[in-house]
Amino acid sequence: MKKLSTAALVVLVALAAAKLCLYTVNEREHALVFALGELKEVVSEPGLHAKLPPPFQNVVYLDKRILTLDAPTADLVQTSEKKNLMIDSFVKWRIANPRLYWVSFHGNERAAEDRISALLRDALNQTVNKRTVNGITSRERDVAMLEIRTGLQERVKDVGVEVVDVRLKRVDFTPEISESVYRRMEAERKRVAAEERSTGAAEAEKIRADADRQRAVILAQAYNQAQQIKGEGDAIANATYAQAFSKNAEFARFYRNLEAYRASFANKKDVMVVDPSADFFKYMKEPEAK
Repeated sequence: MKKLSTAALVVLVALAAAKLCLYTVNEREHALVFALGELKEVVSEPGLHAKLPPPFQNVVYLDKRILTLDAPTADLVQTSEKKNLMIDSFVKWRIANPRLYWVSFHGNERAAEDRISALLRDALNQTVNKRTVNGITSRERDVAMLEIRTGLQERVKDVGVEVVDVRLKRVDFTPEISESVYRRMEAERKRVAAEERSTGAAEAEKIRADADRQRAVILAQAYNQAQQIKGEGDAIANATYAQAFSKNAEFARFYRNLEAYRASFANKKDVMVVDPSADFFKYMKEPEAK
């Protein structure tokens, strides 16, 4: 029983020593190892690591993940036109150099955010001051955000911070310029709409003119082809008639008279005053008795 108690005591001592001399680092954090208050080592590799027991060495952890700094209030910034804008933004950032970060802020995330906010206002002013209202709200918005991020990164590189992204959530006009800006924007949109309508009308007229031209050409070609076919048909018919009628001249004269009768008496309302003995009625008379 005495030996079992000794073994248990050894196990407890070993566990206590392991707890004091071993530490773990996960993939979401940096570990800073201090020796008697002096930063000796930065460990960013996940896993189990060894150190001396306190008070000889102790470990402080810093967040490795991408953090978000969302400004609680909008910043008042002036454009190149001397117009005031209220700009609401946020920053995505992370600790890139844990040693510099610790020296700058002693691990205080709130202090780091305050410093980034101040530098963000400086970069924001520098970028917006050289652009117009229209540029910062629409045409150059993406370029401006990239410029702000680059400028902010240049300002925070000495404190161990990396700026991942900067976004302008909202850009509002101050009350004194809102109405005039909206009127200008409305006039600009109306001008663009009028230009689009004018361009569309001109294009439609050109399409209609081209369609009319093609229609006239197609009809003329069709009429020409129809007349050609009709002429060829008439020529063949006349040749056929001539060949048939040449075999019997009397039948030919009889047939032509029948055609004349058909054309003359086509309408029952027609009235003709003709001498019945005229040659026109030659084939309508009774044949003479022989």
